Amino acid sequence: MIVSLDIETYSSVDLTKSGVYAYAASPDFEILLLAFCIDDDPVEIIDLARGESISEAVISALTDPNIIKTAFNAQFERTCLARHLKTRMPAEQWRCTQAHALTLGLPGFLEGVAKVIGLQEQKMQEGKSLIRYFSIPCKATMANRSRTRNLPEHDREKWELFKAYCKRDVVVEREVRRKLSSFPMPAKEQKLWELDQRINDRGIRLDKVLVEHAIRCDEAYQQKLMEEARDLTGLENPNSPAQLKGWLKEKHGVTVESLSKEAVSELLEEVKSPEVKRLLALRQEMSKTSVKKYEAMMRAMRGDGRAGGLLQYYGANRTGRWCLAEGTPVLVKTPEDDLKEKPIQDVAAADLLWDGKEWVTHDGVVYSGEREVITWDGVTATPGHVVYLSDDESTTLGEAKERGQKLWRGYSRYTKL
Repeated sequence: MIVSLDIETYSSVDLTKSGVYAYAASPDFEILLLAFCIDDDPVEIIDLARGESISEAVISALTDPNIIKTAFNAQFERTCLARHLKTRMPAEQWRCTQAHALTLGLPGFLEGVAKVIGLQEQKMQEGKSLIRYFSIPCKATMANRSRTRNLPEHDREKWELFKAYCKRDVVVEREVRRKLSSFPMPAKEQKLWELDQRINDRGIRLDKVLVEHAIRCDEAYQQKLMEEARDLTGLENPNSPAQLKGWLKEKHGVTVESLSKEAVSELLEEVKSPEVKRLLALRQEMSKTSVKKYEAMMRAMRGDGRAGGLLQYYGANRTGRWCLAEGTPVLVKTPEDDLKEKPIQDVAAADLLWDGKEWVTHDGVVYSGEREVITWDGVTATPGHVVYLSDDESTTLGEAKERGQKLWRGYSRYTKL
């Protein structure tokens, strides 16, 4: 028996910025709709938002270790259902159609896979707008009587369409799974995906005090820089490119088209005025984004002080390896039985790694070497690095730059690290 399912949810936490673990841990998180089918049976839907409940039979199927559950990006369904049902959802009982698609070189989003393999059934195009309407907070306005959330009763027609959308996703996922079954996912890849899920479920412990203090230190430092820049220029907002360009031209006769990192570096080499040099140096300091990592840590941190979802299975979509950059700390057990954190590049073949259940051996670190990179729309990476143009449309950085396409600013359930 196989249960195919899809859910629609609500949370005030931004999924795109914080990830599914912090999203599902929000006090106002809830599952709105649960669509499912058993084997080839018609798809059924449970409208939890309007008072329906998950039957004991369905709960039994979802928690029975002998019944396989499937979803596209099963990590989302597993995590959300575990929170809702207040029980564990072991990855060993699940199959992820997204993971299977990635091992075959297919896109990492359901609509893309369905189109590539030519399914008759396709995702409903209204999905994005319906998710924006029901699944995330809305802006309070006079027109909506200052509410900050849209409920089913606020638009019954849209709600019925949302239910149809949820059911359609189950149909499409099931058909994708059937098509891909001609090219079975190797058992070792399934085991690797299960390991990936256990690591992400467990998360990585963060030092909350250190993170908070780092953010506060940066805020204080940024304020100091801003005050100096105001005193130097007399501008209300010297971090504004428009105001800064005007000041440079009016006060010092310096005309600039861009104040990007590269342009400011070049200007520093050219200008002679100590005042301008200091202002440009301040601009560089105020533009640094290193603290953004700490802010991301705070957003992703769960109540237990850990951040989950930091690994993406098959993140390096051509090699199939996880994406971990040089310098990433890894917990190891040395041959002397000591526990240590080592930068990933320093992990020795004799070191044991923790897989979420036990210490395991490995084949050593695979070094991918250095490759030429390009910069586009604030992102520096290899030309073939996967980037997103929307929540479910991806391309490569090289193609985006060539076509002049702006990159999507947000977290995707298919983030490539």
